[in-house]
Amino acid sequence: MNATFSQRLQGIVQITRMDKPIGTYLLLWPTYWALWVASEGFPTLHLLFVFTLGVFLMRSAGCVINDFADRKVDGEVKRTSQRPLVTGIITPEQAIILFVCLLSAAFGLVTSLSFYTIQLSVVAVFLATLYPFMKRYTNFPQVVLGAAFSWGMIMAFAQVMGYIPTGAWFLFFANLAWTVAYDTMYAMVDRDDDLRIGVKSTAILFGDNDKKIIGLLQLVTLGLLFSAGELFALGWPFHLSLIISAGFFCYQQMLIVDRDREKCFKAFLNNHYVGMIIFIALLIEYF
Repeated sequence: MNATFSQRLQGIVQITRMDKPIGTYLLLWPTYWALWVASEGFPTLHLLFVFTLGVFLMRSAGCVINDFADRKVDGEVKRTSQRPLVTGIITPEQAIILFVCLLSAAFGLVTSLSFYTIQLSVVAVFLATLYPFMKRYTNFPQVVLGAAFSWGMIMAFAQVMGYIPTGAWFLFFANLAWTVAYDTMYAMVDRDDDLRIGVKSTAILFGDNDKKIIGLLQLVTLGLLFSAGELFALGWPFHLSLIISAGFFCYQQMLIVDRDREKCFKAFLNNHYVGMIIFIALLIEYF
């Protein structure tokens, strides 16, 4: 179709998910955790700018390449049937150009950081590009997404401290487990459609054990966060945030108990508050 300028602009907003910021929040909160812990509560304005804008650009790029990878199947899923690559508002060629532009802008930001961090950023690009295509070959695409969503934490520690401490890896794997948990809830929304069109996910792999495994992943998340807190000598605000997060996890389990699509999606969205409450705790911790 011959899209007008305003239609094309709206298509860019949709394909980058600027109208749906939940993914940005879920990527941004853990990155802020790492920045605050690594800098002991006082990250520079330069680092705040680079990592905040970098999160936005990388999340947008990830959404674009995801839609490109799914362009031939999105039309068969009700939730994704009106995406710009399905309706033709944006062409596959334009999507690739947009993806390259977003990655280039993100890399431009990274060049203001240390050479060590620049080297680590290559892994971030690899993971973000790889994830959408994993849904064709493995039942664990959520694990790749978890690694992609957690790598900014490693980059933050590398930039601030010049090395990656053991506690950083505890935070990395805590966030990875958390991401697999909440993205499995998200995949539960599309499970029937994914089975029909042949897309793989942990929601399909876990089957009838999905709720139990999500609960186990949530416990692992809390355990790893607690261990990281011990390694970084974090105090009562952080520990209180873990108790509150456990409450949010219990609420999410109540929502997904019947595997209702709308409630599973609501449980997924609720994870925004988990990331936020832990970040607020870190603000209190260091001030």
